[in-house]
Amino acid sequence: MSSAAASGVLSDESGRRLSSDERRAQIVQAALAVFGARGYEGAKTDEVARAAGVSQPYVVRLFGSKENLFLAAVDEALARLLTSFRAALARDDDLPVGKRIGEAYVDLIEVRGLHQTLAHSYLLGSHPVIGPAARRGFAQVWRFFRDEVGMDADEARAFFAEGMLISTLIGLRIVDDYGSDPQITELFRSCFPSELPHVLDVLPRGAERW
Repeated sequence: MSSAAASGVLSDESGRRLSSDERRAQIVQAALAVFGARGYEGAKTDEVARAAGVSQPYVVRLFGSKENLFLAAVDEALARLLTSFRAALARDDDLPVGKRIGEAYVDLIEVRGLHQTLAHSYLLGSHPVIGPAARRGFAQVWRFFRDEVGMDADEARAFFAEGMLISTLIGLRIVDDYGSDPQITELFRSCFPSELPHVLDVLPRGAERW
């Protein structure tokens, strides 16, 4: 690792020095991928540092603790999720609103670890800090469907259930069985009727680290 990376002085592809906010965003992006693959307990800050191209002491200096870094990753995932949903809701096209939002949820698979970091946070309800944050985020998404989209409770529940199924498919990395297992192939075609080629291209594979 270069001395610049070790000190947290990162540059983009053009060589421009990144601002502190941009460096923080880069680390949070890496944290999403690592926490998504490893979970809160399994992930280490030095793995996030390597994924971001900085030193582990720099990550700790910036975020203070793995707990704070995980909370930042959850906040980022939730913000991206709701921003994407609201953009889909505001679109003026012929697709039903539920279809538009569903496509937005699937498109977020491109943000490696986003769905899985949220899913991991939902398993930490007993954690004294992460648990309350995860519950607030979960409730915020529910209120979006009920208050902003105008879905009734059954419609919102069905959307949540399908979203959790998609998150499960991502976390299992069961895409490796697509094409060889007829039942799994059928499941993928049912979940992703219009975006299957793209989804198959961007889903994480079993052999990938993050």
